[in-house]
Amino acid sequence: MNIEKIDIELLSRLTNAAGAPGYEDRIREQIQTEIKDFVDEMSIDNLGNLIAIKKGTSSEDKKVMVDAHMDEIAFMVTHIDDRGFVRFHPLGGFDPKTLTAQRVIVHGKKDMLGVLGTKAIHMMTAEERKKSAELDDYFVDLGLPKEEVEKFVSVGDTITRERDLVEIGNTISTKSLDNRIAVYILVETLKNLEATPYDVYAVFSVQEEVGLRGALVATRNINPDFAICLDTTVTNDMPSVAPQKQVTQLGKGTGIKIIDSQTICDPRMVDFLKATADRDNITWQAEVLPAGGTNTASLQRGGSGSIAGAISIPTRYLHQVTEMVHKDDVLASTKLLMAALETMDKYNWDR
Repeated sequence: MNIEKIDIELLSRLTNAAGAPGYEDRIREQIQTEIKDFVDEMSIDNLGNLIAIKKGTSSEDKKVMVDAHMDEIAFMVTHIDDRGFVRFHPLGGFDPKTLTAQRVIVHGKKDMLGVLGTKAIHMMTAEERKKSAELDDYFVDLGLPKEEVEKFVSVGDTITRERDLVEIGNTISTKSLDNRIAVYILVETLKNLEATPYDVYAVFSVQEEVGLRGALVATRNINPDFAICLDTTVTNDMPSVAPQKQVTQLGKGTGIKIIDSQTICDPRMVDFLKATADRDNITWQAEVLPAGGTNTASLQRGGSGSIAGAISIPTRYLHQVTEMVHKDDVLASTKLLMAALETMDKYNWDR
């Protein structure tokens, strides 16, 4: 079991693979390549969720579902104007000011690199300079006239952001760490996981960024007894932020979710994860998230309902191309997930 170091090349492959909500083909194929030799079964459901199973050793007929959504926030082409500029609709939540001076990839008949453009500051009125840019102010410039653009790009094509992964101090920064860092953790877990008591259903789900859709379908089909969601969470550990407003802190350990805007995690799962982390000397921090939610909600409510919780990876600059995670937090999250799956039968789950 070698989880003392981050596999940067693997993580880079996962963050670079395109996967707009509803169009997760490329990232799904990448994940399949990575895990095919480490699971007992693998299938894709009608919505596009990738479901990998590792059989357990216990005679108890129990199922554990672990979810990591594989889609990323993206755009969809809605219009090509007379000069070849491309207009778009967002797929997922965007803060418009983060789009300035960014490059994107338009996935048409071929991948085409473009830049997100808006009016230059030199041409703005004094009033315009005071206002934050709106999504409608932006367009994609492919550097080509309309007739050339239309040879390769059509309304309905997807657009993803372009940014290479870099290591900064003890951190990793790139686009789409939400949620490819969780995908990475689940892939690494499948590669290193030893015998587990219960059957593990590793689900790489679709369309989380547009409404937690894929995980709900997968949960209904699997109907797990236990469920763990893997996703990023807010840090808010910035200068001038009051301590009580900080959800988690970078470098302070994996996050164990207690509550978010859509889920009150099962206290039994919360206690189990805390006890497991303490037993194995895994650094952790409690996550109380007042706004925002993850697939934990779908995992908890789908099927007959499950004993659900979440392992959350503290992340700065969410939904930007400079998302940042601490290497120690990633390793702690991986170790906690593995330890939990390997010892889930040792806990008293009776109320």
